[in-house]
Amino acid sequence: MGNTIEVLAQALLKSGNTVVFSGAGMSTESGLPDFRSPNGLWGKHRPEDLASTDALNRNFKQFAAFYRQRIETLGEVQPNRGHLILAEWELKGLVSAVVTQNVDGLHQAAGSKTVHELHGTLRKVRCQSCGREFPAERFSSETTCAQCGGKLRPAVVLFGEMLPEKTLDEAMELAASCSLFLVLGSSLAVSPANILPERAKRHGAGLFIVNNTPTHLDFTADGVIRDSIGHVLSVADEILQKK
Repeated sequence: MGNTIEVLAQALLKSGNTVVFSGAGMSTESGLPDFRSPNGLWGKHRPEDLASTDALNRNFKQFAAFYRQRIETLGEVQPNRGHLILAEWELKGLVSAVVTQNVDGLHQAAGSKTVHELHGTLRKVRCQSCGREFPAERFSSETTCAQCGGKLRPAVVLFGEMLPEKTLDEAMELAASCSLFLVLGSSLAVSPANILPERAKRHGAGLFIVNNTPTHLDFTADGVIRDSIGHVLSVADEILQKK
């Protein structure tokens, strides 16, 4: 494993254009629950009951309670060591952009500037009718838009909705043009986001995957590491600082 981290550090040093792709495993190290593990959110609830367009339209009270709890949880967590290292690497030119499946805003809280949020953000709510956006804190006490009276909802992609086209197009372009694609904490089970590492590899990029469980792309990756993201990035950072 140590040797694989060494290879990753060397690849980062040579790349000049590294794109990071983060999933729920990035956030669990800050204490947020994931989705698909036995103790994850979808181990306890059916997504279509709480996080879908159907729930928004037909069961808004339960929908709002679920998302209020998730928004409140964000106030209790902080970026972890992995988030902070990625922000430092961006400043040093080692990372060009972060593409994330996460909606918690922890990459930005850590200082990352170029972050593409495929599934939106829990840090904002928006009006379902007029599209105006507001800080997520408003959702704790308000569920209607003060401007038009429309229904407020978190600015996330719900089950039954498409990913934001502009963000997905930007992510696809990044995958096609990068020289190194680093997956952190994603099972790569969710489409269409999971086609990004395949696209990067197909266009000649190196591919490294840091995840606690196997993914369907492990066999094509240049390196696979089963360890915590914070530890892997910390060791890689120590190696880089000696170069």
